[in-house]
Amino acid sequence: MASKDDAPVGAANGNNGETAQPSLNVLAQYVKDLSFESPGAPNSLRGRDKAPGIAINVNVNANPLSDKQFDVNLTLNAKASFDQEVLFNVELVYGGVFAISGFPHEHMLPILFIECPRLLFPFARQIIAEATRNGGFPPLMLDPIDFAQMFQQKLAEDQAASKVKVS
Repeated sequence: MASKDDAPVGAANGNNGETAQPSLNVLAQYVKDLSFESPGAPNSLRGRDKAPGIAINVNVNANPLSDKQFDVNLTLNAKASFDQEVLFNVELVYGGVFAISGFPHEHMLPILFIECPRLLFPFARQIIAEATRNGGFPPLMLDPIDFAQMFQQKLAEDQAASKVKVS
């Protein structure tokens, strides 16, 4: 029979020597800003022989609200155009308030810029699809976004910029 003293190092022993269990909780989600423009309507709604070009931009920002609460904003911009004509432009800033605790300090940036937007994205995607559909166009179903790749790319850009400044 094992005793409390045989527990692995760092394991919680009843009420003594407790370790913080890492947790990530969504406390709130909200639309901070939503804009849909169709400057050429109703002419922009007519059928076309080929699909319009669609440019999509994604950005993530995070701000601390307290030691353990963070506001993360996912910004999505989608602009559809055909030749030089803008068919529609939709912009969404979708936010979430997250309670994050028990993670090592070095994991905080990846959690804020990868995991939090990953949790927000399906809701933001649905809002974009409904806005374009309600604007008279087929729903714009955004492809899944690799937030880990975006984060790594941003880190690489920041490192390159810091090397240029030092030189």
